[in-house]
Amino acid sequence: MSTVAEIESAIEKLDPKEIRRVGDWLDELRERLFDERIEADAKAGKLDKLMEEAKQDYLAGRCKPFP
Repeated sequence: MSTVAEIESAIEKLDPKEIRRVGDWLDELRERLFDERIEADAKAGKLDKLMEEAKQDYLAGRCKPFP
């Protein structure tokens, strides 16, 4: 299996319990990849500007407490 179409076809042949397992695995994979991307961006300094803006907003009183 090497194409998305082949994978989709194979998934459609699974029973509902196995489809849920695949869905759960995909959710976990997406979350892990997102976390890895954020970590890499933070290490590369790509979030520094956003962090500084947030800090300045906080210091200027433009923030509300989070419930």
